[in-house]
Amino acid sequence: MRITHYEKNATYTPDEMLMIARKIGKLATYCERVKDEASLIRLETIRRSTKKEQDQIKVMITVELPKSFLRAESRRPNVVEAIDRCIEKLEPQIKKYKELHTRRGRVQKMSRRAKKSKR
Repeated sequence: MRITHYEKNATYTPDEMLMIARKIGKLATYCERVKDEASLIRLETIRRSTKKEQDQIKVMITVELPKSFLRAESRRPNVVEAIDRCIEKLEPQIKKYKELHTRRGRVQKMSRRAKKSKR
C-alpha cells in the first residue's frame, strides 16, 4: 500500500500527520488488497476561501485497487473531521469491493445464479 498526499494552501501538523496515517491505515483492515503493493491511496487537501466557513477545507481520498477505483470527498472546517467523513464514506465501498472480488463473494454469486436457473 502506497500513500501519497498533496496539499494546496493547507499544511498538516506532525500530530495531524500521525492521526491521518493511523486512520488511513485502518482502511487496510477491511480488505487484504488494500495492503497490496499494487494499491495506492491518494489524499488531496485543498484550503480555499469560501463564504461558508464550514466548507473551507476540501479533502479527497482516492483508493486505486486492482480493477477498481474508490473515491470519497468531504468539505469540513477541520482537516481531521474531513478525513473522518471520507473514511466513513469509503468503508462501505471497500466492503462491497471485498465481497465482489474475494473467493467467498464469487462462490455465493455462482450459487445464487445456479438457484435462479433451476427455477
